[in-house]
Amino acid sequence: MILVTGATGNVGRRVVERLAAAGHGVRAVTRDPSRASLPAGVEVVAADLADPETVRPHLDGVEAVFLIWPFVDPATTAQLAPRVAAVLASAGSPRVVYVSAASAEADPGSFWAVVERAVVASGLPWTMLRPTGIATNALGWAESIRAEGVVRWPYGAAARSMVHEDDIAAVAVEALTTDRHDQRTYVLTGPRTVTQAEQVRTIGAAIGRDVRWQDVPAEAVRPMLVAAMGSAAFADAALTGWAAMAETPEQVTGDVAAVLGRPARTFADWAADHAADFA
Repeated sequence: MILVTGATGNVGRRVVERLAAAGHGVRAVTRDPSRASLPAGVEVVAADLADPETVRPHLDGVEAVFLIWPFVDPATTAQLAPRVAAVLASAGSPRVVYVSAASAEADPGSFWAVVERAVVASGLPWTMLRPTGIATNALGWAESIRAEGVVRWPYGAAARSMVHEDDIAAVAVEALTTDRHDQRTYVLTGPRTVTQAEQVRTIGAAIGRDVRWQDVPAEAVRPMLVAAMGSAAFADAALTGWAAMAETPEQVTGDVAAVLGRPARTFADWAADHAADFA
């Protein structure tokens, strides 16, 4: 039995689908099971990491846990993460596969790094997945692409190594179902960098439309980012990161290929997979 948190999210849903298709027992955690719409045979349970004790009743027989952390505030995370890790450890020694971020090492005060330390301190077997930019972030441009064929956003020259969410899920399933990846940290990226302006043109090619990029000042999108991310500090960090990637491209690694035995999928692959979201 494998417990999947964030089971209805972009990555978690793919993890559930891959595990179920391979015949593994899956217990999917969501705040509202009635709206989960997960594959037949998946056990869907109600729990919320904001109250770690709600997770405890669902740990019977669990051998591995896929962990997505939903809280961006480091102070909140510092309180909750050790409690969540302790609850998981009470089930024995389930393997924890945690989706962190590539910036966790450089930013030890980030919520991603705080959760990593809590998982390691718990003594549980672990695998850390540190994606760079997850390609589904580009879905935030879908409305403007559908309506106008224009994306107005800052830092069009920011070069990102966007990783397909299904590649993250595929690596996670490998780590959840074998002990070969215990105490390993993988930085998950696409096969090359693509600037944000190039991403928009690539989406246009996937949907057969001329989609244009229009650079705007960072201040123009900051209020919307703060509202979407729920944290001014998190929004400012994102803007600072994009500014830096306009000068120094995001890193590219071979970790997806090393785990899966095939190349990571390109941003063009992702755009083709999600063409319906933009058309």
